Amino acid sequence: MAALVFLAAASAVTAAESEARAAVSRGIELYGEGKWREAILELRKASTAAASSEERAEALYWIGMSEIGSSEYEAAVQDLDAALALDPKGLRSLDTVYQKGRAFFHLGRYDAAILLLKGYADAADDDAREAAAAYWIGECLFSLGRLEDAKDVFSAIIEKYPGSVKYEASSYRLALIERKNIETELLKLLKWSHEESLKTVEEYQRRERSYEQAIVAYQKRIAEMLKDTRTADLEKDNRALTATLASLEADLAAAKKRAEDAAAQSAAAKAELDSRVAAASADAARAALAAAAAQTAATAVPVSQSEKIARLLAVKAGALAVKEVLLERLGAEKTVTEDAK
Repeated sequence: MAALVFLAAASAVTAAESEARAAVSRGIELYGEGKWREAILELRKASTAAASSEERAEALYWIGMSEIGSSEYEAAVQDLDAALALDPKGLRSLDTVYQKGRAFFHLGRYDAAILLLKGYADAADDDAREAAAAYWIGECLFSLGRLEDAKDVFSAIIEKYPGSVKYEASSYRLALIERKNIETELLKLLKWSHEESLKTVEEYQRRERSYEQAIVAYQKRIAEMLKDTRTADLEKDNRALTATLASLEADLAAAKKRAEDAAAQSAAAKAELDSRVAAASADAARAALAAAAAQTAATAVPVSQSEKIARLLAVKAGALAVKEVLLERLGAEKTVTEDAK
């Protein structure tokens, strides 16, 4: 009876192991078809049903591979670490380190990836593994911006491993690095050109400001000069007008004096004329009387009173005629004096 139980148990274990191996095989097939999620589910079943640590490590390795394929890099690192812990010396242990290095690269942990991949390359015993490790080291260096170091790594792959599957990818990376170097040089040139352009613009703006300031200064100076010139001209005109006014005032005073002198001379002349007229009238009267007296005496002819009156009237008429002549002369002299004013 015990033997039957043992056989049944052994048969059940064998069936479980067979089922686990079948699940791993199906998971690997799904992985090969790119069906990452289906592969992970199938491999999880295999990991759970695995009868040994080696079989479970195998399942976890492929789970990690599928997770890398589906870009679940953190989960891949955890499952790959679990696989290494279960079977550190197993057949998949070295490849597990390589896949973990790839996961680190995708997570951006480039320095950690380089350390793992260098250890992998040193432990590798064939060109294919060495070339693969070198390629991912080059990718890490490229991502870190260490283009010259990456260029050396990719060039070494092309030289050492011309038959490697990483040959074409390395050639592409070299071309890309060369293009990036050209772009870097062009950017430097563009930056230099831009800086020179900025310097030129700044210099132009500085000169423009200096020019504008100079124009403002010149305009201010010209305004001041014009102001000074206008002031000088006004002062000059004022002096000229003052001189002209003084000259006119002097001429007016002289003319006034001349008019006053002429008026005085006219008054004096009139007085003198009146005096002369009176004297002339008196002289004429006396002369007429004397002549009449002389005539009367000579003829001894008695003169009547009427004749005396007639003779006196004649003398008076002569005196009046002399007065008229003198008045006309005086009027002529007065006209001349007024014209002089």
